[in-house]
Amino acid sequence: MSGSTATPLLEVSNIEAGYGASQVLFGVSLSIAPHQVVSLMGRNGMGKSTTIKCITGALPVRKGQIFFEGQEITNLPADEISRRGIALVPEGRMCFPNLTVKEHLIAFARKPDVEQETAWDLERIYDLFPRLKEREHNMGNQLSGGEQQMLAIGRALSTNPKLLILDEATEGLAPVVREEIWDAIKKLKKKSQSTLVIDKYAINYYSIIDDFYNLNKGVISEVE
Repeated sequence: MSGSTATPLLEVSNIEAGYGASQVLFGVSLSIAPHQVVSLMGRNGMGKSTTIKCITGALPVRKGQIFFEGQEITNLPADEISRRGIALVPEGRMCFPNLTVKEHLIAFARKPDVEQETAWDLERIYDLFPRLKEREHNMGNQLSGGEQQMLAIGRALSTNPKLLILDEATEGLAPVVREEIWDAIKKLKKKSQSTLVIDKYAINYYSIIDDFYNLNKGVISEVE
């Protein structure tokens, strides 16, 4: 894990969280500077998805604080956190079977803040993932796993997020499709898109990642 001197876009400070009587996170801290690509790593069950749920408002933080653009967002409603500019590509993609590709990308679209230089419109998303253009009239359940992941990323980008979070970015995808997703992440980095990636293959793409955090039994440890 390397440090950054830039002012954080996202700062997670000593958060604790869990489910019922079971505590999962024990003082997790991490930060993401503007325009960085950061990886959150760790074996299954170590607390990665729990951390993401706390950041996005899907799970209450029991202790600690989360700041976004210098303002505290700890335990704000999930829709408010989304409106502030955090978009999640969830594990499992969660594409709607009865919506076409184009409908997915239009239904969730949101104009960017004035500070953002360029907007993620339909044309830019199709440029990033040409296969979505080819499939724009296909329903969500007519897509392959890789195409659904592209659609989930495109859907998140259509909200013009300041921070994009990818939970299990390439889980279950064939190696060739995995390369396509990481190539897209590389392109997003060149476009200065701040990104938090959870992916067990992230270590293989070291040149793309600015910072690594490793979760081990609910605490941050050194990357092995």
